Amino acid sequence: MNKKILAIIMLVAVAGFMHQHVRGQTAKEVSPDSIKYEGATYQKIKPKPAYPKVVAYLSFVTPLETLQGGKFTRNFDHHTASIGFPTGINILYSERFGFSYEFIPTVKASNGSSKMSNLTFHPGTMFRFDHGFTIITRLAFETSGRYGFTPVFNQVFARSRAVNYFVAASLPNRFGNSDPYAIGLNLQLGFTFN
Repeated sequence: MNKKILAIIMLVAVAGFMHQHVRGQTAKEVSPDSIKYEGATYQKIKPKPAYPKVVAYLSFVTPLETLQGGKFTRNFDHHTASIGFPTGINILYSERFGFSYEFIPTVKASNGSSKMSNLTFHPGTMFRFDHGFTIITRLAFETSGRYGFTPVFNQVFARSRAVNYFVAASLPNRFGNSDPYAIGLNLQLGFTFN
């Protein structure tokens, strides 16, 4: 009787050990970037994106502060508000470089009425860096008669399969139309279609 009990205890102990050993092997998860085949783990090869690649985007931009003729002007001061709706196409030639074509219709609201006050054609080169950071050097041609350039500092802050969301700060520099030189600080939010 003691030999039978001892044999059962040993059998339970061996079964428990085997169960723990097998469970320990199956508990190892395979990462989403790898494939397990016939007991071996292989890394998936990620395809490189094909270039050139064209992506479109929609956004809105609001001037925060403008310095012109020695005077600072803030958006929303004196019951006046201005908002632009940049829409464009980016042609990405590589992981690091692209070209952007942008149009910005601007709506201005003042004293209880609103109107489209300006349209800007804003082409520029894109210098793309790691972690979704991009510097864009844009030329600016406005229907108001002004022209100039706009450096843009763009950061992607969220990604999904369909769109990438970005925030940008821009420094529009404007000349012409018999007005003094102006420099501003703008905030832009938007998304690109993947």
